[in-house]
Amino acid sequence: MAWKTVFTDSSPYRWRRARRPIVREDENIWRSAPAERVSFLVDGAAYYACLDQVLEQAEEQLWITGWDFDPRIKLRPDDPDAEALGTKLERLIAQKPRLRIRILVWAMGPIYSGKSLRLFRKQKWAAHPQIELRFASHRAFRGSHHQKLVSIDDRIAFVGGIDLTARRWDTPDHLAENELRRDPDGNPYDPVHDLQVVLEGEASRAIGDLCRSRWKSSVGEGIAAPGSTAVAWPTGVEPILTDCRIAIARTEPEFGRRRGRQEALRLTLDALRSARRHIYIENQYFASHRIGKLLGERLREADGPEIVVITTRSSHGFLEKVVMGGNRDRLIRRLKQADRYGRLRVVFPVVPAADGSEQEVIIHSKVVAIDERFLRVGSSNFNHRSEGFDTECDVAVEAASEAQSAAIAGFRNTLLAEHLDVEATEIDRLLQETGSLVAVVDRLNTRQRGLRAFDGIEDHGATALVWGTDIVDPHRPLRPFRRARALLRRWVGQLFALLSKLFASSQRRTSAIDSEINPSGNGRKK
Repeated sequence: MAWKTVFTDSSPYRWRRARRPIVREDENIWRSAPAERVSFLVDGAAYYACLDQVLEQAEEQLWITGWDFDPRIKLRPDDPDAEALGTKLERLIAQKPRLRIRILVWAMGPIYSGKSLRLFRKQKWAAHPQIELRFASHRAFRGSHHQKLVSIDDRIAFVGGIDLTARRWDTPDHLAENELRRDPDGNPYDPVHDLQVVLEGEASRAIGDLCRSRWKSSVGEGIAAPGSTAVAWPTGVEPILTDCRIAIARTEPEFGRRRGRQEALRLTLDALRSARRHIYIENQYFASHRIGKLLGERLREADGPEIVVITTRSSHGFLEKVVMGGNRDRLIRRLKQADRYGRLRVVFPVVPAADGSEQEVIIHSKVVAIDERFLRVGSSNFNHRSEGFDTECDVAVEAASEAQSAAIAGFRNTLLAEHLDVEATEIDRLLQETGSLVAVVDRLNTRQRGLRAFDGIEDHGATALVWGTDIVDPHRPLRPFRRARALLRRWVGQLFALLSKLFASSQRRTSAIDSEINPSGNGRKK
């Protein structure tokens, strides 16, 4: 599908070159590289079908890095003859003797998702010499590897929020009940909305470099880049952008003497500061103090931008509900207090269920769209962990032409149209008519499938972070041993200071006694 946005001379959304760019190398990104073609794969079905096709072309290097990995999933559950992912990888290496497949998974990911590591030991493909499966521990205590990357011979790369694991596949319909939406054990799961980017060109080589860097850091083995191979752009996938520059931003925690990287956070903050008219956000979490503070400042501006946030309402587990859900509700309260001009909407998506009730759609995507100028997609959540504790990777494009600006606007409109159950052209028409993204949401949000407000959050109440946030959602590595050593050093220092005082006091008393016994002052008789 192609998207088109009409720009007229009288339109307030006509593209113009910005005075100061958002993307700045050596400040808020790791690397910028040209991409011949870029597309945005909305929801797991589109990503998995595209990946299923491109994997067949791998000749030398296939990299998979993720928070979790499940070889039992099928990339095409809509195909009765589809093979499991592990079986597919085994077939590929049998056909291609030069191919090497390297899979790097966060060590705790399979456990958090309810799998046992024994699952992988039972897989025949995992023992093949052409496949290396490694589980990467995180150097920061309780940190995770959250990047979701796939690189095929440095020619095609995928970046976003979707792991190759269970409970990620879904279609844009997000039906309340879908027989195809089952995990490898046959259990159904709720609708889930997500996003992945597919890249072609030098930008894909940069993603390959990142995969090799992660491998060397975790495994200790340096891998050379592959030679020149021909990997064709997937058929049936319409490029949304062509011949553009892709910015890559990372998050890496500090460790020892190694400096941390917070490019993704800096890029997001700079983008939010640059907004003039509209900020559109999709994110699994909405609990970042720094991002919330900046959004509040923008809402208090008399001529600031509108802000539309689509996030998840449900929480998994008690701690996530209390801390992440609690911080989300407090952030919404704080932003509502700042919204003196009525420019804020924070909502979650629903679809109709068979019994007439509403079924929530889980938001797992991580999207930031600024005006018709900037688009960021990746793995970074709007929580504290993603800002400096976990490893993350985002990609972004900043419009350098009217065509690129139209593509960004069109894609944002397509995302919003999916949630409102309307055509993207209707979003575009009404936005051109009103100039207001908030008005578009309010006017078109009339169907059974749509967006719902977070009701029940009182206007007055706590707005500070929930107690325990630093433990459940830390923004930097926890250093229990370092803190213990620092505490021990402080105690030892205090002990030595006390002993020094006692020693000095004892010396003064001794000198006073000597003076009384020997009044000459030098202790010798004359």
